[in-house]
Amino acid sequence: MNFSMIRYIVGLVVLFEGIFLSLPSLVGVIYQEEQCLSFAVIMLICFLLGILSTRRKPEKTFFYAKEGFITVAASWIVLSFFGALPFVLNGDIPFMPDALFETVSGFTTTGASILSDVEVLAKCSLFWRSFTHWIGGMGVIVFILAILPLTGGQNLHLMRAESPGPSVGKLVPKLKKTSMILYGIYCFMTLVEVVLLLLGGQSLFEALLISFGTAGTGGFSFLNSGFAEYTPYIQYVVTIFMIMFGVNFNVYYFMLIKKFKDAFCYEELRYYLFVIAAAVAMITYNIRGLFPTIEAAFRHAFFQVGSIITTTGFASNNFNDWPEFSKTVLVLLMFIGACAGSTGGGIKISRIILMLKTVKKELLFYVHPRNVRKIKLNGRVVEHEVQRSVNIFFITYCVILITSTALIALDNYDFITNFTAVVATLNNIGPGLELVGPTGNFGMFSVFSKFVLIFDMLAGRLELFPMLVLLSPYTWKGLKFRR
Repeated sequence: MNFSMIRYIVGLVVLFEGIFLSLPSLVGVIYQEEQCLSFAVIMLICFLLGILSTRRKPEKTFFYAKEGFITVAASWIVLSFFGALPFVLNGDIPFMPDALFETVSGFTTTGASILSDVEVLAKCSLFWRSFTHWIGGMGVIVFILAILPLTGGQNLHLMRAESPGPSVGKLVPKLKKTSMILYGIYCFMTLVEVVLLLLGGQSLFEALLISFGTAGTGGFSFLNSGFAEYTPYIQYVVTIFMIMFGVNFNVYYFMLIKKFKDAFCYEELRYYLFVIAAAVAMITYNIRGLFPTIEAAFRHAFFQVGSIITTTGFASNNFNDWPEFSKTVLVLLMFIGACAGSTGGGIKISRIILMLKTVKKELLFYVHPRNVRKIKLNGRVVEHEVQRSVNIFFITYCVILITSTALIALDNYDFITNFTAVVATLNNIGPGLELVGPTGNFGMFSVFSKFVLIFDMLAGRLELFPMLVLLSPYTWKGLKFRR
């Protein structure tokens, strides 16, 4: 185990968190808030620890997939821990487990909150709370790979451990350039949304916070009413961008280099748009009697479908009061999730497609045993290793879902609350149904249940296995330290 390399990369993460913390400190200075001192203090601590951890580069930079998983999991835990400390110091969220829950929810772009009144938070705390979405959306390790030359190591192991989807590859031969392309697209799309929101009458502060949540497909709102008070223009802009950020970023890269045929050959994109269109049509028809006009019904259905399938978690209406059919469709969308290679969570459309094609292949095998069929995606044969990883992912996903639901049931809340709380955190969505619906929060859960849900958020964001590898006793047997 190359602990020196793990220490070095985690140190870089802490160092960059110090840089990130300078922004809410600046916001606090602008709005003349004393709470900004807590961000400045933790910023200095992160700088100090980061410099101490990275002052000496490891002699051996090579590491395997196991070390990549451990590095990414440890980085996200450390990132969340230091990110939670300012909330505790400034008193906005004085209880550490609650502050940690809120911060993990931010970095994992979940958007589940323990707060019943977000409007009492200081502006600098609101900024940091939403900015964690933007940081976590593309991933802090991808950010580091984009700007620092971590040469000599197997850096693809880091990117694969952090990036969503059944398989991760390079857009261009050099991984650093791939990371730069991804972050360039990410920043550009965020900036475009900020401009459009400014044109819609939002202040720069509000436009930034909304865009951070949309880009990272997070879900934190800075109003207790969520998006209910915003104009139809703002709701449509946010909906469109939520859906756009749920698309595989490879599509935008191919569009950027004018390879439009490659961009639109993605089966996943076609199914993604089809599922959205079908869900919007069904829900619009089902809730048409709850709104004064069909346009309003369509707008709220469009917004909520876009929010749930991309696992953003914003709410323009209390869908907990919608008919059972509409709520059932939304719960199904929670599981499906967005596209692989996007900032969205969930199982991912590509995995759903591969699982359905596997079922079809088995059915055809029973009918025609001698007929050899290969599963294809985007016109290419899917390797057996990818099929195997999808099957194992789904089995592991079900085990975590069932176990977590059973564990938080010890708090004795109703089944729908417990089940959708786990679904909402494991899929990085945010709101569930009943007590954890759009107008509720997660504050009533016990400390034990909150840590179960914290694990679910981290596991969901990191595609399950980095967290499991970190906690597995097999990982730590027969360790050998490398300097």
